[in-house]
Amino acid sequence: MSIFQQVEQDLVAAMKAREELKLSTLRMMKTALKLKQVEAGKPLEDSEALTVLRTLVKQRRESAEAYRKGGREDLAAKEEAEIKFVEHYLPVAATDEEIEAAVAAAMAETGASSVKELGKVMKAAMAKLAGKTVDGKRVNEKVLSRLGA
Repeated sequence: MSIFQQVEQDLVAAMKAREELKLSTLRMMKTALKLKQVEAGKPLEDSEALTVLRTLVKQRRESAEAYRKGGREDLAAKEEAEIKFVEHYLPVAATDEEIEAAVAAAMAETGASSVKELGKVMKAAMAKLAGKTVDGKRVNEKVLSRLGA
């Protein structure tokens, strides 16, 4: 079953169970997936659907951070609840140890020693972490700390 089909099936179940947060989150996910499908002009592959869902998670994180800065803890908590729900459809997140190992291997592979080579290291590290859910910001921080920036 594709991710899109799973979201639609879970949407129906959430409607029947009258779970408001789950229902609104699933509607948001379905809308984003359908929009991408219309843009592509063909049914979405699971890899494309995962990209859309990762974008939704990133947007929710940024919104939660903005709400916190604005003193709206209630809205930030709602965004974080949505993140947790969307993440159920994503592959397992990479651990800090896995990120560290990927960054170390990428640095050894590229021979990077300065911040000017950040892009090369990031590209190699993200390639090593393919198939897992990875926050590029966390990887970037690890690379910068290893490069001495």
